[in-house]
Amino acid sequence: MVESHGGTALVIPTDVTDDDQVTALVDKTIAEWGRIDVVVANAGQYIRGPAVAVSMDDLERSLDINFLGTARVILAALPHMVEQGSGHIALMASVDGRKGLPLDAPYAASKFAMVGFGDVLRQELRPHGVEVSTILFGRVETPFVDGMAFPLMGKAMPVDRAAKATVKAIEHNRAEVILPHRAKPLVWLANVSPRLTDLSLRILKLEGWYVEEGER
Repeated sequence: MVESHGGTALVIPTDVTDDDQVTALVDKTIAEWGRIDVVVANAGQYIRGPAVAVSMDDLERSLDINFLGTARVILAALPHMVEQGSGHIALMASVDGRKGLPLDAPYAASKFAMVGFGDVLRQELRPHGVEVSTILFGRVETPFVDGMAFPLMGKAMPVDRAAKATVKAIEHNRAEVILPHRAKPLVWLANVSPRLTDLSLRILKLEGWYVEEGER
């Protein structure tokens, strides 16, 4: 995609749970281009299940990939961005990072952590010329939601819409983006009345359900 638009792409497969591999990723990027202008922290795995069945391994794996995995990349790139006095970090969080859905305890925990991390980074890094955007998407049409169906309120958005919104957030230096727009009242209601929001989620069945092939 990048090369088809006349750009140059450098692909570096990286395990974001491995400190050495993350350091190598940043070092190779600096060696190739001499600077890092944008970090899109988008590592993630959708680990879900009933709370009574969630294990410590589930929680640790979700946090290590979804939160610590993105934090490792950011912290490795940050000294270079601060030194050059410019840059932008986009943290790909989730509406689940503001209002957790049933069955999403491991995933929501990691995204709540990311939202808090981004909130502090945005305040601390601005004097250094580094901006931060926190992106809170609902569901996106990725393998995360393969085999699942959702009510209209929880329908997954196309990948290209999510990508364009992320680019726009960086270009216009948005502190926070919530998409789809229909998710904004849910986030607002969660701040005002958590129990009423709980009831709304139960009625709307926003957690979705698994279906057989051909039923969606």
